[in-house]
Amino acid sequence: MNINKDLQEYIENNIFPVYEKNEPAHNIEHIKYVINRSFKFAETIPDINYNIVYTVAAYHDIGHHINPKTHELISAEMMYNDNNLKDFFTDEERKVIKEAIEDHRASSNHEPRSIYGKIVSTADRNNTVEACLRRSYSYNKKLHPEYNDEQIFEDCHFHLNDKFGENGYAKFFFKDEEYEKFLTDIRELLSDKNNFIETQKNYINDLKTKGVIK
Repeated sequence: MNINKDLQEYIENNIFPVYEKNEPAHNIEHIKYVINRSFKFAETIPDINYNIVYTVAAYHDIGHHINPKTHELISAEMMYNDNNLKDFFTDEERKVIKEAIEDHRASSNHEPRSIYGKIVSTADRNNTVEACLRRSYSYNKKLHPEYNDEQIFEDCHFHLNDKFGENGYAKFFFKDEEYEKFLTDIRELLSDKNNFIETQKNYINDLKTKGVIK
């Protein structure tokens, strides 16, 4: 794995700080998680461009604080309009990065157009039940500030079932045992709505008690 050090330094100093504007489910910890997972899948592809992999993962949620519902398009535009990246990539490479960011979202109605889109789309998925419970709560609390916790838990169950259920829309493009175990575990939990809500409620209340989330 060979990343251009100047590119890495630019992104760490100028792009990573922007993620402080995002809610916890899409903060810098999440970005670093996606970057590391992206590298894991990229290692299985011959002649992959790691600079592109890194940049797609680093920018993929940068516009989430502007509009969560269209953040993939906003993030792609923010990357494409970042003229500093012209020092590191050709116009064709920047187009590939833009499309990969646009395609990363699980609810996208089309398959990613390149291997780079498939890598970050796969890396962006939760792979533990705990992470899923926390991120879905944080996301829904940001999206629906008018909801109380009971309404958020109800909404989380509906949307997670739609996403990760037997016929869920979340697609995975690489073999990954951690994700397969996660799918088994989350589907079992989602199969009993009352148990799901009670489990998420207890987990979130524990995080609140510890001061991890508000």
